[in-house]
Order: sequence, then structure tokens, then C-alpha cells
Amino acid sequence: MAEAVPVRCPACLRENGYTAPVFPCACGSPVNPPLDLSAPPVLLTHRTWSDSWVAVRCTTCGRESEWPHPELGCGSCGTVVRLPVHPLERPESGTGPDTGRGAGPGAAGAAGAAGRAEIRGGGAAGAPGGAGASGDVPGGASGDVPGDASGDGRTGGPGGGGPASARPDVDPAPVPLPPTAAVPRPAFRPVTIRTARDAVATAALYLRWLGFQDVRQPDGRPIPSAAVDLRAPGLVAQVDPTTAPAGLRAVECVWLNGLTASATSVYFSLAGYTADARDRADELGIPLFVMDLTGMPQPVNDPADELVGSGA
Repeated sequence: MAEAVPVRCPACLRENGYTAPVFPCACGSPVNPPLDLSAPPVLLTHRTWSDSWVAVRCTTCGRESEWPHPELGCGSCGTVVRLPVHPLERPESGTGPDTGRGAGPGAAGAAGAAGRAEIRGGGAAGAPGGAGASGDVPGGASGDVPGDASGDGRTGGPGGGGPASARPDVDPAPVPLPPTAAVPRPAFRPVTIRTARDAVATAALYLRWLGFQDVRQPDGRPIPSAAVDLRAPGLVAQVDPTTAPAGLRAVECVWLNGLTASATSVYFSLAGYTADARDRADELGIPLFVMDLTGMPQPVNDPADELVGSGA
């Protein structure tokens, strides 16, 4: 797994920790975009399809594939930035690794299509972005994460997965959690966002990961709106898949819907929030999350941090 690097927000100058996502190459090896830490992050105010992807070469087989361009939502002000990536170095003629182009015209394009097809379907084993495509919302994934293959919850490594002779005869007694501690959860496994439906599916998957059950879109004809409504017992959520920051009215509407249903109100946005929307959400205690194309929601205010810490 790649190490976290500090990224300074150009809007509020806060440093955020960022870990580059790892994707599965067609050969099965993990690849991740090489970040250019010497260049400043670029403020993202408008998305285009071509700028949302970056070419990355697998260091194992030399195959070139296109993956989502690294992005980060500031945890303080909600600003979304795009992180610069080192461009591909083209090997000289007759030298360097095989890039998969020798099979004929379109081989590199086929490799990119294969990579996109894999990540659309949830990635491959071992990739943090992998998740099965099932659930009540199209494109969603079940929240179950398979346990350790050994069956005893221990991992390989020093003192964990060694031979039986290397382990202690008696396992230490487990230390009980304090009454106020949150129930531990497995790591969230995101789904890459390519369409508005993917954004809704990712939000539903994340809410199930937080502990909300039976997350789905309500039946009946939806009210015309840019945001998509999600409901669960004790929950009202709005997902805004547009490229414009969510405003004050949107935050107040989801709060009123939650107030009417006596439920928790949550908002997800791809493009962040306006300043007055953030201030109003803090006053009303509404958790705000921002999502990037890798499908990893990030909390942008204190109520969101509390929801992630405590769960449903």
C-alpha cells in the first residue's frame, strides 16, 4: 500500500494526508499513479472526461492503462483538488519493457479498456478499490468483507501467521472495549465513480458500511431534482452527482426531510459545498461528505467526523 503524503489545500492552506489509490493491472500486479509532489495541487472547479483519467504503466508487465486521476477533498473547507502526476516516459525504439503494443493496432487501447472494465466491476483481488456489484441501489456493493483465510483472524507476519511451533501455547486474553468505544469496522472498499449512478451506489455502499441497514432509493416517482434521495430506517440522505458545489438550500432541504421523518440527515457531493452551506450544516448538525472519482467519501465537517467515528 502506498504511503500517505501531505497535500496543502490552496484555498485554506490546511495540510491533508493523501494515499494514492492502488489499482489492479490486467496481469494482476498492483499499480498506482506516480504523484508529482514537486508540483502544487490544482483547484478543481470543472470536470471533463479527458482530464479525469491518467495513463499509468505497470512496472511488472509494462502495460499502459488509464485510471482515475488522483483527487482529494479538503477535510477543512471541502475544496476538491487534482494532484499532479508524473507523465509517462516513452521507451526508446527497440528498448525498454514491452508496453503491449506489439500485438497490433489498438492493443494499448484494449489494455486501457480492460483496466476500466475491471475497476467498473469492482476491481480485482488485492486492490483497495475492489467491491462486488450488488445491493439495493444499482452499482452498489455488499458491505461484507471476507475474513482472513486462516479462519482465526490473525494475519501472516511476525507472531501472526507463522507455524504452530512459533506461536505461544496460550493466546493472551482479549482486552474488552470500553463502553464508549465505537464498534470496529473493516476498511471501506470504494467503487470507482464514472456516472451519476455510480455516485449514488457509492454513497449507498458507504452508508451500509457506517451501519445503516436496507439503504435504497424510495419507491414512486422521484421529485425532479439534481440530487438523488436515499432512505434507510433512521436515515435520510441526499447524493449530488453534479459538478456544482451544493448550496444552502440543498442542505436545508435535506435537514427538513430528516426532521419530518425523525431521522439522521446526511449529504454527499462530488463538487464540495459553498461556504454558507457548510456554515448552515454545522449549525444544524448535518454530516457533509465529499466524494472523488475513486469512490472514497471524505468527511468535511465535525458532524461527519462524529458519524464516521460512532457509526449508525
